[in-house]
Amino acid sequence: MRQVANHPERADPWLTKLLQRKPARVATVAMANKTARIMWAVLTRNEPYKPHAA
Repeated sequence: MRQVANHPERADPWLTKLLQRKPARVATVAMANKTARIMWAVLTRNEPYKPHAA
């Protein structure tokens, strides 16, 4: 979260928009939830992670 505040150009636009609407602690939990869902999907499908192109 500190990196987003210091370097917003490097951050995921999803996270930047979320931080504009929600407190930092709520955004942190949302980011952890998103990461956990990605990890679950990768592990259950047994495929390498392919991030979306920006």
